[in-house]
Order: sequence, then structure tokens, then C-alpha cells
Amino acid sequence: MVFSSLSFIFAFLPAFLALYYCVPAKSKNTLLFLGSLLFYSFGEPFYILLIFASTVLNYLFGLGIARYKRGRAERLFLFWIALLYNFGLLLFFKYANFFLENINLLLKVCGIHWQFFRLNVSLPLGISFYTFQIVSYIIDVYRDKVKADKSIVSLGAYICMFPQLIAGPIVVYSDISESLKERKISIENIDRGLKTFIIGLGYKVIIANRIGTLWNEVCTIGFESISTPLAWLGAFAYSMQLYFDFWGYSVMAIGLGDMLGFTMPENFRYPYTARSVTEFWRRWHITLGSWFREYVYIPLGGNRKGTLRTIANLFVVWLLVGFWHGAAWNFVLWGLLIFVLLVIEKTITLRFLNGNNIVAWLLSHLYVMLYIPVSWIIFAITDFSELRVYLLKMFPFFSGVQAAPLTDFWRLLEIYAPLLIASVIFSLSSPMKLFEKVRDKALGIILLLAVFWYAVYLLAIGINNPFLYFRF
Repeated sequence: MVFSSLSFIFAFLPAFLALYYCVPAKSKNTLLFLGSLLFYSFGEPFYILLIFASTVLNYLFGLGIARYKRGRAERLFLFWIALLYNFGLLLFFKYANFFLENINLLLKVCGIHWQFFRLNVSLPLGISFYTFQIVSYIIDVYRDKVKADKSIVSLGAYICMFPQLIAGPIVVYSDISESLKERKISIENIDRGLKTFIIGLGYKVIIANRIGTLWNEVCTIGFESISTPLAWLGAFAYSMQLYFDFWGYSVMAIGLGDMLGFTMPENFRYPYTARSVTEFWRRWHITLGSWFREYVYIPLGGNRKGTLRTIANLFVVWLLVGFWHGAAWNFVLWGLLIFVLLVIEKTITLRFLNGNNIVAWLLSHLYVMLYIPVSWIIFAITDFSELRVYLLKMFPFFSGVQAAPLTDFWRLLEIYAPLLIASVIFSLSSPMKLFEKVRDKALGIILLLAVFWYAVYLLAIGINNPFLYFRF
């Protein structure tokens, strides 16, 4: 089940909220835990046992680690067992077949005909996200940053909380531990949360879903047959689809959190307005960046041990970030591209890109506007041969092939021009700043009702409604 579905909007959510607001405060965590498991079961009825088992085991791991003082061998042993268990599950379900395929390829290159069989396992929804949340809890208990939760229901509500279970934002336990114990739910919370949810629904259904059909048409035409302008148009469309898809989901999650009495962390801050790749990644998927900074980059030494060590730490982080996104080599390449650009910026170009003069302002934005579609094409296309074709279409002066006709480009541009312009406008901060001024006024309510019912209409007529980050 996804937030942008009629069954969630008109069945699960109202039924759950009606119960949630009626039960006493001491029972809200129980209802949230059980309701979240029910929500998860609509998409993964079998893997509900996996997430439940992880909740129970990590509850016990947390209590066991907290039982022993720092320095005790038992504490360290339980800590490593917990990490091995959680990361082991992630590696098995997400990466086992990737490793087997590459081992088989290596054996074939070496002339060995014996091959490993692929495992018949599917990727549990949200495992990349809830694994990071569980691991952050275990690490923080080990560090004595938080106390181990003595209630399995409370910890289960944190791990399985349906607003952020499937695709984040990644919430660390310390951010909501107090709210798990006691939270106030007011009419103001509900009102703010509902309005925020509708805004996210609009981003997802009205912009992301519809502009995604342009990328689908480019894929249908075939990368060999597209012109250079259409290649750039398709890359731009995918960039906007991915952004409003994931941003819309995150905004809906924040709105749902408000309705439940929790404050979810901001996950995007208008990244397409950035002037450098460094700034872009401070604004995009903020909770993932914070997780890697807190639990990988800083423990490795961060930027405190000299330039070479900083570069090495960045390499490790971005290799892992790329690999976290998917079990394919294109994600590794994507992460390494970001690493290279970040190193170049930190050592050479960042001071110029952040300059206050008009030349620096223009060139920095052009640089980021070039980086965004190229990087997301590397992210989108897992097959390296197809990726090569697409990149050569974007940069034909490297290939020397004859240009394709522009017929499809002009046809698709004419169809999608209004949506493309709207995506650019809403990727800026100005529309939201203007809306905040009328959010609680009659005009704001009318706009929200229009967005909500138009989104419902699009869902009712069966518009394409994927969620791109489900595969991660």
C-alpha cells in the first residue's frame, strides 16, 4: 500500500486515525505498532514476520547492551552480533544475488563452467530504511547516547511506524524517543498535518506521476532512436519525476507524523536550487546524509585527520551511499561520480562556485543543472550498454553518430511543456513561501481542496502511480 492510493486515503488512514484518536494515550503506541504491521502486510504479507522478528531481537539486543557497562566484553559482543544480524539481513535480501552474479561472471572469465544458482528471494519493502533506523538505535544505545527502550511496543512503534516505514525519512531513535513516551495531539497538529499531507500528495500525483510518463515514452521509443534534445528532455523529466516522487512521499510522511503527534525530520530543502554538488547533497535526502555523517564519516575521522584521510573517508561514504541505493554497478558508478565532484569542489572549485558575483552565480547554477540530469541518468539505467548509448546521445560529439530526427522531441515538448514549466516553478522555494501566507485562509483551503480532489481524480482514472524508491 502506498500513501498515494485511494485505498490508503479513503480506507486505511481514516479508519486508523479514528481508532488512534479514540484510544487512551497509553494504548496509542500499541495501536501504532499493530496498525503499522497491518499497513506493511498489504504490500509484504510474508515479510511481516521478518520485521516483527527484527523488532523482537533488537529489543533484546538493546536491553542486553544496556545491561553491561562500557568496556565489558559482553557489551561489545552483543553490539557486534546485533550489527551482524541487521546488516546480514540487508546483505542477504538485497545483495546476495548481485554477489552471486558477479562471482559467476568471474568464474566464466576464468574458464570455469560451474555456476552458482540465483536465490529465489525478493527484496522486502523498506528494508534499507528500517535497517538504518534499527542500527542507529543499537549504536546509540551502545554509545550511551540513548537509553534502551524497556517497552517492546514502544520500540516496535519506532521501527515500524507506517509514515516512514517504507521509504523514510530515516528517523533516529533520539529524535522521537520523548514523543514515544508522551505526545500531545491537538487540532492544530491535525490541521497542519492534513494540509502538509495534501501538498505532498499533489507533488507525487499531479507532478511526479504525470511527468514520469514523459520518461516512459522516451524509454519506449528506444535510446538508439532518440535525438540529443530528446535525450536531455528525458533526463530532465526523470530528474523531476524522481525529485517530486520522493519529496512528495517525504512531505506526506511529515504530514502523517504531525497527525500522529510526531515531528518528522525535513528530508529535502529545494536541492535543485543548489550552486554546487556539495550544497546539493546537503539539501537532498537530508536524513540519509545525516545518517552516513553520524555513523560512518565521523567515526572514520571525518575531516579532522588531514586532506588525504578526508578524501579516503569521503570515498568510503559515497561508495556505500551508492551501493545502499541498489545492487547494481551503475549505483556504484553514480556514487563515485559524486565523490569525484565533491573532492574537486572541496580542493579547487568550491570557493568560486560560492562566490557573490553574477558570473559565479550563473556558472554555478549551470554546473549543477548539468550535473543533475547526467547523474540521475546514471542512477536510472542499470544496464551499462544502454547507459553508454544514452550518454552518447546526450553528448553526441563523443560518438560521431548521425543525429536522429527531432520529430519526437517537438511532439513530446508540445505535450509536456506546461508540466515541465510547473515542475521547474515548484522546485523553487517561492511557491511554498507564497502558500504559507495563505495556508490558513480561505484561499489556501480552496487551493488545497483543488489539489486534493484533482489528485484523487487522477488516481481514480488510473494514472500511472509508481513509487521509484520502493526498489531501494
